[in-house]
Amino acid sequence: MNTGRLRRLLVSFFQVASLVMILIAVGLGSAILTMHFAIHGAEVQVPSLKGMTVAEARSQTTGLGLNLEVDNRYYASDVAPGHILTQSPPAGTVVRREWRVRVAESLGPQKVEVPDTVGVDQRVAALKLRRVGLAVGATASLPYAGEPEGTVLAQDPPAHAQGIAGPSINLLVAAPVDSAPDGFVMPDLTGVPIVAAQVQLDRVGLKGPPPTFVDVYVPPVGSASTPPKPPIAPGSVVAQQPPPGARVDQNTPVRLAVAK
Repeated sequence: MNTGRLRRLLVSFFQVASLVMILIAVGLGSAILTMHFAIHGAEVQVPSLKGMTVAEARSQTTGLGLNLEVDNRYYASDVAPGHILTQSPPAGTVVRREWRVRVAESLGPQKVEVPDTVGVDQRVAALKLRRVGLAVGATASLPYAGEPEGTVLAQDPPAHAQGIAGPSINLLVAAPVDSAPDGFVMPDLTGVPIVAAQVQLDRVGLKGPPPTFVDVYVPPVGSASTPPKPPIAPGSVVAQQPPPGARVDQNTPVRLAVAK
């Protein structure tokens, strides 16, 4: 084979190889571009829904392929009824289509009077609440011999409360003495001597690790214009976990910090 023919064959080979490489590169580029659009084409940015009506927000999210869910309803004096108070995820978050966007709807200012349900049967209490547009929230039972089973012992928020967050009232109802309680409201033990605090907890079956003893701040004596603050008595509770008002059960550990 002469040199000229060999050179032509090599040139042809490299031309074909270059063409194949170009076709492969184009194919890879097209595949990458297709994957990019397949992935990012399914992503959308969550719009700002706060202040919209629920109908407006639902229309906008549906148009983006998102699912709107009204998760909660709260009283709000500064947001008109039926408008959105909060949203999750927040505006600007990039999510995939079909993502669920949860919102809280405003009920407007509180206009209902919270009825007094203490001392009545829980079924009667539920009726009283429904008549004014309220619902029964969480219900806990407590063994109590002083009232018939099912009698409401306490409610939260209390009767005639103003500025309540939502349209539901939590109830504590009486249970038979021999039954186990299904929950308690954590009392405020701050300032209570540790021995008395442990007695309170033992009565309802709440337990926890041994208390932690901590140094406490000793307030200054004060001046003529500032009355002195009483010091914290050694052996009294200065902090607690769970905090006062939290719902707890017999499996909830109670941790106390006590002044040295």
